[in-house]
Parts: sequence; C-alpha cells; structure tokens
Amino acid sequence: MAAGSSYDDLPMEWVGNWAGRRAALTPERMALYEPDSERCITYRQADQRAERAAALLTETLGIGPREPVCLLSRNRLEAVDLYLACGKTGVILAPLSYRLAQPELNDLVRRVAPRALFYDEAFAELAADLDLPAGAQRVELADGRGRWFEAVDAGEDPRTGQNRPLALSDPCLYVHTGGTTATPKICVVSHRQMVWNAVDILVSSGGSLGPQQELLTFPLFHIGGWNTLTPVFYAGGYTVMPRSFDAGQALELIELEGITHFGAVEAMLQLMAEHPRFAGVDMSTLEQITTAGAPCSSWTMQPFWQRGIRVSQSYGMTEAGPSNFLYVGDDQGIDELREHHDSVGTSMFHTDYRIVDPERLEPVRRGEVGVLLMRSPHNFDGYLDEPERSAGALLADGWVYSGDLAHEDAEGYVRLVGRADNMFISGGENIAPEEVEQVLLRHAGVRKAAVVGVPDPRWGAVPAVAVVAREGADVDAAQILQFAERELARYKVPRLIRFYEDLPLTGAGKVDRNRVREQLAGEAGASSGEE
Repeated sequence: MAAGSSYDDLPMEWVGNWAGRRAALTPERMALYEPDSERCITYRQADQRAERAAALLTETLGIGPREPVCLLSRNRLEAVDLYLACGKTGVILAPLSYRLAQPELNDLVRRVAPRALFYDEAFAELAADLDLPAGAQRVELADGRGRWFEAVDAGEDPRTGQNRPLALSDPCLYVHTGGTTATPKICVVSHRQMVWNAVDILVSSGGSLGPQQELLTFPLFHIGGWNTLTPVFYAGGYTVMPRSFDAGQALELIELEGITHFGAVEAMLQLMAEHPRFAGVDMSTLEQITTAGAPCSSWTMQPFWQRGIRVSQSYGMTEAGPSNFLYVGDDQGIDELREHHDSVGTSMFHTDYRIVDPERLEPVRRGEVGVLLMRSPHNFDGYLDEPERSAGALLADGWVYSGDLAHEDAEGYVRLVGRADNMFISGGENIAPEEVEQVLLRHAGVRKAAVVGVPDPRWGAVPAVAVVAREGADVDAAQILQFAERELARYKVPRLIRFYEDLPLTGAGKVDRNRVREQLAGEAGASSGEE
C-alpha cells in the first residue's frame, strides 16, 4: 500500500463477503429461518446460495461492480441471497419500498438507473409497470419457478470463486429515505458504513446483541432490516425472518424459536400486546426488545415490562448510523428502565455527538434543546447525485446534521424532542410537535396523535392535533383539552382537537404531517367561518 493511502481504499478479500467468511468460521451453525416457506439454512448453505446468486448476477446478467440493481420484495430468503451476492461481487443493491406509489417508484428507478429489477412474485403487477432503463432485465423471486429459482434454489452446482476483493469505501447499498416536503433522498451506504455500524452495535451492547436468536421485524426496503440482519450474521447468530410482520405470528415465533431479542416500532408492540395470544405465550427466552424509528411511549412498553422483559429505545439515522444511540442499562432493573423510558441512552462506543444551536451550530448548555450532530466511522457518503443536499447533511469535520432536536440530562442521557423542520412558532414561542404528542399519548384514551401548526391571525400559528382514540375508550375533545392544560405550557395546548379513525402515512410509513396540516387547517378555517 502506497504511503498516504488509506485502508478504506485497499481492496480486501473479506470486504462484503459476509457469507463466505462466516461460513468459513461456523459452517454448520444455523443462520436463517424463513417460517413462511419453512426453509432453514446453515451458514455453509447461505454461502453456497450466495455464490450461485453471484454467478447469476455476473455471468448470466452481465452486471459488474458499482452497477446497481433494484429489489422490490417482502422479507424472504431470496432477498438475503441477493444482498450476500452483491457483497461478493461489488454490485450495489438498491431496495425499493413496496409501500410507495408507482410514480414515486418510477422516480427512484430513474435516479438509480438499475441494470436489473428483482421483484417478489407478490408485486409482479407493480414491477411490470415500472419504467426500467433500456436493457435492464426483470427477474422474479418466486416459489418454485423462474430464472432465480432455477439458478439459486434448484441449482445443484456448488459454484465457487465468485467473491472479488472490494474496498471499504466501495458502495454497498442505495437506500432511499422518506420525506413529505421533497423527493426521497437516496443515501449512498458504503461497505465501511455497514462494517463499522455492525461492529459498533456488537461492541456497545457488550455482546448482548449479535449472536442472539433474532426475530427480524423491519422490512428489507428500510435500512433497519439490513441493520438487523448484518450484525447478527457478523456474530454468527440465528435470524428468524417472516415475510411480513404479523403480531400473532411474531408471538408464536418467540415461543417456538426461543427468540432472545427483536427490534420494533411502537405500533408493532401495541399490536402484539393487544393480541389474544399475548397473555399465554411463553416469552421466557426473550431478554430484550429495542424500539426504533420514533419515540415509544411508556404505555406501550408497560405490558412487556410487566412480564419482566427489558424494553428500551434506540436511535439512529441512515445518514449517520444507521445506529448511533443505545440504552444498554445492563445492570439496571425494570424500575430503572421505566425511569429512563423516554431516553435513547447515550451514543455508541464509536460515535461522537454534539447538541448545537440550529443557527450558529455552537454547542448548547446541558439541558438546553438543540439539533443533534453525530460523527462516526459509519457516516454515509452523501446523497446520490445531489451535492447540495449532501452538503447540508455532511458538515465540516465529519459531522452529520440530523435535523432532530434533543437535549441531554444531568446523567448524560439524551432525549429526543422532535424534528427541527416540524417546529413552528406561536406568538414568538417555538413549539416542537413531537413534544406535545408525547404528552398527549400519556392520556389513557389516546392511541395516536399528530400535532401541527395551523394559521392563526393573532399568534401566527397555533397547535392543532389529530387524535386516534383507543378502541373502546370513552374520550372526547374536552377531556383531551383538560389533560393538556394540566400537563403543558399554555402556548403548547392544542386549540383544535379532531378525532379520526387513523392518521395518514407517507410511503415510508411515517405520519404525513402535510396531509394532517391540510385537514386540520381546513377545519380550523371552517370553524372560523361559522363563528
């Protein structure tokens, strides 16, 4: 290696070869189980499948290093095969969310310009309608038929020699992130990012995450899916991967497969706790649940705490992690978890952070709210073909601008407050909608809440809230208002409260605040007109 060059740029045999290296170390250990098809494979078999998939990519389809392919699929073994094969060959995997509408998907496909589209048989109609570049091929991932099945599933040839040296700086994934105010951003995720993030998870958890029996609940079009699978694969653990999340199936798998850990968003935990099987299922092996994606309420955690299961929050973002903060608390009991339930803990072993003034980017005093910045070896490499947006996220000295508001308490625990771009001003006071929402979610009758600012002639904007009541709850706007007035500063109390059956979501599964704002602003205007 020449003087002054970096190991990040040095091609090495092990980079991306998750399947080959783990198979060399623990070939007969069970790697992955897909309950929907009842397929269970060892690490040796995972590597053999990856080799055959790699041959399909390079020899049959003629796709080379740094060329992208798109994936439109549920969580299934073939998707993992493709990920491992891309790791061996240097092909870039670009997962697509099947929750997006066709125009949104076509925009992503246009920007990625894939050499091929691999699609789940469940999305055959959607895949056929996508506008692929000239010469790009469609390959169906189906049970028992098609080119993929013949090459990988039914193939008897134990293909070898497909792995090629890659550098840590080489791109691994193109991952799109959801947004409501602009086109989705496509994050360039390098092998360096995936390797260092996996290492940081394993080190920061003190070994409690990695070689566990993991239930994979996050979809593989989201970085959270790959961020679950990769560290477990790295450590030689066992992953149970249903094709989609179902609360009843998840409970059954926890018992049957001896699951020790899983990650979840709040809605998943609520569905599990409300399921008729929850009280009777054996969860004695389940050691920990880690929530992600958005803050999780204590009300949601409570049923699991009551069963002695450790539930705590984590935090990260595709651009900076995807994992950056973890609440470990391995020496603490359930009471301590309850006390710190609204905290994401502190940063992982290899992650620096600062909380800064959003305008001056200077650190604020402990306890004050500011924007969270992060810096680690697992930062992303910018947004695909968008240098201006990349410059807004990647600041000087390696800091990533999260756009998330946070504060640090006297013990060093970090708590998230909301999004800087969701904040609005009412009578000169800053209001973070998420802060108000977390208070309202403590009301026994509130299942979901979305707060936005709506125009007001006197104050500029005032808080309004869309509420989804808990099933069977006898709750009305007057009760919510009384609760809010007791718990919140006067200027944060919603002036308009409306109930809905559910909240609108973006294609990425997040609350669509633009649509909520339109609905509530319209109702606020109608109310003013009536007066």
